[in-house]
Amino acid sequence: MSLSGTGNFCQPICEDSSSHRHPWYPPEIATTDPIARGQLLLRNTLTGKKEPFVPMQARHVRWYTCGPTVYDSSHVGHARTYLSFDIMRRVMTDYFHYNVLYQINTTDIDDKIILRARQNELIRLLELDHSVDFDKLVVLAKEALGEAKAKSDLKKEEIATAIEEATQNKDSRAKTEQEGLMEQHLVKRKNLDGDEAKIMELCGSSSSSSKDARAKLLVAAKSVIAEKLDREKGHLITDHSVFNAHARQYEREFMEDMTALGIREPDVLTRVTEYVPQIIAFVETIIEKGLAYKSNGSVYLSLDSFQAAGHNYRKLNPAGPGGAATSAAEMAEGEGALGGGGTSEKRNPSDFALWKASKPGEPAWESPFGPGRPGWHIECSVVAGDILGERIDIHSGGEDLKFPHHDNELAQSEACFGCNQWVNYFTHTGHLHIQGLKMSKSLKNFITIRQALEHNTARQLRIMFLLQAWDQPMNYSDQTIDDARSKEAAFKSFFREVEALVRDDYLAQEVGWRMADHDHKLADAYLAARQSVHESLLDNFNTKDAMSALLKVINEANTYLRLPQVRPSVLLLRAIATYVTQILKIFGVIDGEDEFGFGSGGGDANATSSGGEQYIETLVSFRESIRNAALEAAKGGDSKAAIQAVLQICDALRDEVLPKVGVRLEDRPTGTMWNLEDPEVMAKELAEKAAKEKEAQISKLEKQLIAREKECEKIKNSMVKPEDMFRTNEFKEWDESGVPTTLANGDPVSGGQMKKKKKAIDKQSKAFKDLMEKSCNNPQELLSAAHKEVDGIKEKLSSLSL
Repeated sequence: MSLSGTGNFCQPICEDSSSHRHPWYPPEIATTDPIARGQLLLRNTLTGKKEPFVPMQARHVRWYTCGPTVYDSSHVGHARTYLSFDIMRRVMTDYFHYNVLYQINTTDIDDKIILRARQNELIRLLELDHSVDFDKLVVLAKEALGEAKAKSDLKKEEIATAIEEATQNKDSRAKTEQEGLMEQHLVKRKNLDGDEAKIMELCGSSSSSSKDARAKLLVAAKSVIAEKLDREKGHLITDHSVFNAHARQYEREFMEDMTALGIREPDVLTRVTEYVPQIIAFVETIIEKGLAYKSNGSVYLSLDSFQAAGHNYRKLNPAGPGGAATSAAEMAEGEGALGGGGTSEKRNPSDFALWKASKPGEPAWESPFGPGRPGWHIECSVVAGDILGERIDIHSGGEDLKFPHHDNELAQSEACFGCNQWVNYFTHTGHLHIQGLKMSKSLKNFITIRQALEHNTARQLRIMFLLQAWDQPMNYSDQTIDDARSKEAAFKSFFREVEALVRDDYLAQEVGWRMADHDHKLADAYLAARQSVHESLLDNFNTKDAMSALLKVINEANTYLRLPQVRPSVLLLRAIATYVTQILKIFGVIDGEDEFGFGSGGGDANATSSGGEQYIETLVSFRESIRNAALEAAKGGDSKAAIQAVLQICDALRDEVLPKVGVRLEDRPTGTMWNLEDPEVMAKELAEKAAKEKEAQISKLEKQLIAREKECEKIKNSMVKPEDMFRTNEFKEWDESGVPTTLANGDPVSGGQMKKKKKAIDKQSKAFKDLMEKSCNNPQELLSAAHKEVDGIKEKLSSLSL
């Protein structure tokens, strides 16, 4: 029978007659799917879709990522961006084995830094100015608050007008943009209203003479006072050291945050202020090419000249067919928080600044264009061009940087270098949302990285981001964190279980062992997981599906381990645990000498001396013997109290004693499994467990309290004799059953009302009768007992609240 051309085989390759070899049939790869062919796909913002990744130089990748503007503490939205790129970088280097040169730049001079540094300095000077006592500070705070509210009202009117105009012009793009701005503005106004309530309360403080009252008011009103002082006195802050010190503080904090998150340091870290001479030369080159112009000490890129020279603008955030003009909001964002010189000094309103003439209260460097400072966008072009060259493989940043920052970067770089494509692949992380809005400092809805790490570990945050698509928006919530914690626990539990199996003489058990159907099923699941992880990572670094594949094979292994009377293949389980650990190390979930993964600590056979293992085994055996004896005695009904006490001692050994020395016990149908853990980690777990149990107990008692109080109220109401229900001042006469017939003013009670009252009396008669029967005609005693029970529950709640 001929095999030629059948199945997955090609035509045979025949050797010449001198080789004496038989034909070989090479496997046929009949697919054009890039992932099936092992091609890495990367979502490229320049095209809006996933593209095959092809570096300019084989296996070498030049990668630039926009760093922070260091004007304030970094929040979890920044963590989302830098953790996501850290994971992608790790996968690219440690899994796909590309040679990556990774650069990050720190923006240490910028409108936001200037503004914040100036405001903080003015507040510092105010704190030291004791001539401004509490009463004067009250006046200042109220004035600043009034100005802030007026500014807010004006902004709201402007946005509302813009929405109305966009609606009339049927400009859906502008309308959507302005509606988004209105939503953000309303959040800011809500924050301002909240500040107002605090400020006005402190302004009316009776302890106005104390230093403490002054300090509290200054803290509460800091934001509005700082804005007022900056408008009035910001131009007086001219010392470069003020801006430099501010930037250095938050630059250092950012780097410490990145270390705390386990993010690898970049290969190259640059600062804008150290590149001012190169920035000036870069701008001069663009001017010489006729693509930029000077105006009132500033320099602007001429978009008309740029596009006339054959270049394209707004590649990342296209303005639509025909190239719609840049909106006013976009232009304002492009000029920065302090704005530019205005459209009057621009040839085209959409032109953007390469160099800004410094106004009073702004740092300045000498240049051929006059004293000034770099524009917002120019810095990245210059530092990346200097380190990575005139062409870059990958440029990364957050979603909010697409336009204007990155589009303007592309324009000025292509103008200077004379190319049509400065960056081959642009990658942008999706927004991180909290309470439905993008996490933002201006909206005051942000959680700093340090705050997040007070309640969650760096590993949990990393897992949370691994479970999301890096290029899509995501929500930061208790649910996403809890999901990450549960996945972390699943990995850890599996690793420890396999380590317990490995501790035994597993090789002796494997001798003579052969695979049954359930073993084949697990082996197939293992291979499928490896394939799924590989294909997921090729598909735009899809860690979400990769993590699902790892968790799925762990679930399969756990099911396999729970099969009754099955002799497990420890070698296969160890292979799965080793592979999962390897991928988690690549993702950065396990780092260095971390004891989280399989074979790296915990229950590793080499983690303790043989004497220590023997001690643990003896202790476990002792406890298990007592436990089993107690369970057997319980079956026969002997000495129940003593048996219960023995069981409690055993549980206390497991839950309280051994965790303090880092020993974890787990009771299984096949026996007790032990593992070594970090005592601090176990103590934290026990504390969290105790806190949850306490919370559950409090919740249960609160429900009981509500029920008991309702019962008291019911007893109290049922104690009223039916005939006395309506014998009140509202009425003057009643019939023999207590139904009111005449109102207090002498008017007769209507028939309908008499009918309702009769119905109520009949209902009360039943309740009164039931109460008398239940209390043996002593309802007061029943009520007292119920009140006593309520007091007991309140006492328990009070003790738990301490």
